[in-house]
Amino acid sequence: MGKSVSKRKAVAARAAGDEESARGRLLSAATHLFCKNGINATGIDAIIDEAGTAKTTLYKLFGSKTNLVNAVLESEGKAWREWFVGAMEDGGGDAQAKLTRIFPALKRWFAEERFYGCPFINAVAEHDKDAKQFRNIALRHKKVVLAHIEKLAGEMGAAEPQMLAHQLALLIDGAIVAAMVSRDPGVADTAGLAAGSLFGPSKVKKPKRAGSPAELVAV
Repeated sequence: MGKSVSKRKAVAARAAGDEESARGRLLSAATHLFCKNGINATGIDAIIDEAGTAKTTLYKLFGSKTNLVNAVLESEGKAWREWFVGAMEDGGGDAQAKLTRIFPALKRWFAEERFYGCPFINAVAEHDKDAKQFRNIALRHKKVVLAHIEKLAGEMGAAEPQMLAHQLALLIDGAIVAAMVSRDPGVADTAGLAAGSLFGPSKVKKPKRAGSPAELVAV
């Protein structure tokens, strides 16, 4: 009896491990193909072919292509945010030093062979602009990124940390799109120069304006 229970547990553990491995391969394949070719241009057959899994496995694990897209965006967003924040924080220094690391880090990313732009910008761009499905995932990602930049802007002594965060975010988004179109990592240097010109003036108190910056204009 004891051996039978142990055997069933071992089989279940192997099955769970196989599922996790298949899930990882499907996420990796879908991420690569969605980013390189686009979500709409990538069919299920191409994903399972690259992942080396059966179509039934994909539907068992994710239920639909839409759910797989959501999982890819959530996974990519988490990985990118960890990388981005780490790139700013690694090496220590004051808040301004951390902010100045943004564009050198982006330049390294732009130079990678598998740089295909921002998956969130790409996903929203290729779908119905009134659709909220991917926009909501993108906005959650952007809120986290903006919040960290705004925190550093406040620590730096910016008179309007939110405004500076949005300005830097616009430069980040612009650099990502420009690098994707031109395939030139050097656009990050130009964006970095523009960002540097914001740091000094941002510490000068400005007169109050009516209203506040449009929510989540960038990143």
